[in-house]
Amino acid sequence: MALSVAIESPLQDEVRALVSELNAHLLSLTPPEFCFHLSVEELAEPDCTLWVCREHGEAVACGAMRRHGKRIGEVKRMYTRPEWRGQGIARRILGEMVDKAMNEGIETLVLETGDRHPDAWALYEKAGFTRCGPVLDYPNSEFSVFYHKQLAA
Repeated sequence: MALSVAIESPLQDEVRALVSELNAHLLSLTPPEFCFHLSVEELAEPDCTLWVCREHGEAVACGAMRRHGKRIGEVKRMYTRPEWRGQGIARRILGEMVDKAMNEGIETLVLETGDRHPDAWALYEKAGFTRCGPVLDYPNSEFSVFYHKQLAA
C-alpha cells in the first residue's frame, strides 16, 4: 500500500466527490439542521487547511483544520471511504493536523461530531481528545458530541 498524505486544494473534482460522499453519509445519520458542513469553497479560505490521502493517485480520505483566531483549531471534514477504513488513514491525517497546529502555536483543537459516530469517537479518544461541552458557537444538541485537545498551555 503506497499511501500518501499531503495538504491539497479542496477545489478539485476528487475532493468535491469525497466531500459529497461525506455529506450524504452524515445526512443519513443526522437531521440536516444539525449537520454543520463546510463546503469545498469554505475549505479553500485562508483559515482552512485540507489534507488528502491518496493511494496510487486516487483520493481515498480527507480531513481539514479551520482556525479560529491564533489559539484554536477546529477539526472538520474527516472522511475515509468505506473500503479504506480500518487502515489507520484517519489517524494519520489527524496526526498531520495535530503536528501542523502545534507548529503554528495553536493551543487547543476542538471538534463537533455526531451522536451516531462511535468510530469517530474512538479515533479522537485514542488521539488524546476528551469529551466536553459545546465548543465555539455550536448549539448544545442531542445530535452532537464535542471534543477538545489541549496542545499548549
